[in-house]
Amino acid sequence: MIRALIFDFDGTVIDTETAWYVAFRDAYKEYGVELTLEQYSQCIGTSLNFFNPYEYLVTDLHLPIDLDKFRISVQTCHANLMKTEQVRPGIVHFLKSARDQGLKIGLASSSKLDWVNRFLDRLELRDYFQCIRTADDVMHVKPHPELYLQTLNGLGIDGHEAIAIEDSPNGYRAAITAGLHCVVVPNIITQSLKFGPVLHTALSLEEFDFKQLLASCSECAPDKLA
Repeated sequence: MIRALIFDFDGTVIDTETAWYVAFRDAYKEYGVELTLEQYSQCIGTSLNFFNPYEYLVTDLHLPIDLDKFRISVQTCHANLMKTEQVRPGIVHFLKSARDQGLKIGLASSSKLDWVNRFLDRLELRDYFQCIRTADDVMHVKPHPELYLQTLNGLGIDGHEAIAIEDSPNGYRAAITAGLHCVVVPNIITQSLKFGPVLHTALSLEEFDFKQLLASCSECAPDKLA
């Protein structure tokens, strides 16, 4: 029986990721460097340990760049792009439906809490979540399962009783490793990335019937990584 939904944040609740990619891609162009999606995808849904787009031009390409100015430029561009960005389709409907059905609702994000709260407050979504776990709460972010395990613990449920809503391969891997069912709703950037065999996936939550999805997940075991 499904007792909870746990949402990823960046790229899932609101598409911050496409704006980040555009901001970095355009900044790289100013230095004659192409930032491919394949390269940038290494830091989607996780930390910057595998690929740090702020430092790559200096650490790997050895370009004479003022990193502080570069960081401010990218963040300013991203902020401007995000001014009109809204909640992704189907998210509010699923949040309301879950609350109406008495399900518990959690959020598990590899971002910092202040970043997440900034958007939750603007979008008036914070009150939906009974448990929020972010990079501030764990030693390891996604694709490590720790964020999901902590959120499950905070909600007082087991993995097979929860559905994770994710948009990235790193997030999908974290959810499955933690033993959750996982629904993948990739955004413009992540829809071209490789996820492996995913049982429930669509371009947005609008394509799912809430009750049918819960019933489907209740009847089957959580996905396993290939």
